[in-house]
Amino acid sequence: MSIALRLAPLALLLAAPTTGQDFAGGNDIAARVEAMGKAMKPGQGFAWEPVVRDGERVAALEYWKAPGRPAVHPDQAEYAIVIAGAGTLRTGKSMEGGKQTQPGLIEGDRIVDPLDRPLKPGDVLLIPAGVPHWFGITGDRLVLLGTKIPAR
Repeated sequence: MSIALRLAPLALLLAAPTTGQDFAGGNDIAARVEAMGKAMKPGQGFAWEPVVRDGERVAALEYWKAPGRPAVHPDQAEYAIVIAGAGTLRTGKSMEGGKQTQPGLIEGDRIVDPLDRPLKPGDVLLIPAGVPHWFGITGDRLVLLGTKIPAR
């Protein structure tokens, strides 16, 4: 599936009037993904880069080379499309050892009673606000294009 087709749902989500950068073509996304991978330092497991924005609304690339910690966004859902690579999405009803590490983000030690789903390019995911989640990496990377959606 082409990057343009993978981005179509996100384009609809962000179709509201904008005042910032409101378009990124498939070739631009592919170039950014390649540049992000090359720019990562040895041992760096994660990089984040905004792609389009309107004020505080942002769609960003998440480039994972190593898994992070289990996380919860209490007041935001997370919507993402897998752009490149492969991995695992683990979700669960609760998380042990949670501590707020930055505004809107609680990180923990492990997800209780996990449900794992394999991820590959073209997959679309929506993690509701307050749901613990974790991304595992299969191979050398997992690249997502995602945005946070405020809970109502």
